[in-house]
Amino acid sequence: MQSYWMQMTDTTTVLELRDIPRPEPSARQLLVRMRAASLNRGEFVIGHGLHGTAGSWKAIGGEGAGEVVAVGSEVEYFLPGDRVMGRCAGAFSEYALMEADEAMPVPDALDFEQAAGVPMTFLVAFDMLVLQGRLQPGEWMLVNGVSSGVGVASLQLGKVLGARVIGTSGSAEKLELLRGLGLDVGIPTRAPDFAARVMEATDRHGADLAVNAVGGTVFAENIRALAFQGRLATVGYVDGVVSAEIDLEALHAKRLVLFGVSNKLRTRAQRAAAVPRFVAEVLPHLASGRIRPQIDRVMPLARLPDAKALMESGGHAGKIVLRID
Repeated sequence: MQSYWMQMTDTTTVLELRDIPRPEPSARQLLVRMRAASLNRGEFVIGHGLHGTAGSWKAIGGEGAGEVVAVGSEVEYFLPGDRVMGRCAGAFSEYALMEADEAMPVPDALDFEQAAGVPMTFLVAFDMLVLQGRLQPGEWMLVNGVSSGVGVASLQLGKVLGARVIGTSGSAEKLELLRGLGLDVGIPTRAPDFAARVMEATDRHGADLAVNAVGGTVFAENIRALAFQGRLATVGYVDGVVSAEIDLEALHAKRLVLFGVSNKLRTRAQRAAAVPRFVAEVLPHLASGRIRPQIDRVMPLARLPDAKALMESGGHAGKIVLRID
């Protein structure tokens, strides 16, 4: 079967399409014929540490959708032929192994390309907004880089939770596109200069929850934009800036909560723990069409290098998906 591998060094990444044997599922795994897989910026960011030591090779791709081909001896809820989606290692392949407790049924309303854009970004958004962020109806949420995959997922999930959403992006065109998904206020900027406009939009209240998908360059500005008892989620640092000063006076006086969102150090059991709640609370919105994954474009598997370049250029709004024929 064909499978993409990547070597990450201290300064660059190298992609290689290999022909390797088809894997076999262990007791609690599914063997999935992958039909689509989506890109996530974090898996290509140097310094995220997702690919082992510098110079080593690893099969890549973190989420996708397809048809179950075989199941392990202890798998109870899936059968060959089932349409599934989930986080899985090596998703940029014709076949991949998916842990049964991280797999989810694909709602009839979604095709494989749409389903491939759900597992990682929406589970991350669920972690940020619900499990840790405690977002409530009527609250204000600020999303930096709202046109990214996780940004759009946060916007869509935030709206079904009843929040009012402010988003920043360097592209006014993308912000206008996202108004159709419910974006209440769009701020066209890449600079740390949005706090005053957040305060103006919220009548001096500030953001109850801020999602930082950009990094250290906007950290301090997010602190300035937070409301009393506001929460700040840091989910990435695509700007490459991994440190920032903390305004302790604001942290103290406004009783702020700062937290990180990452699967890097989590065990498989920890990653899977949120799946049942996600299936119960979010999957119905996907099945009804109230949430419809925003797919920027679909490209064939062989064009992964082009898809990666497009994502790194920031020329997309939503998910970039690979179709695996």
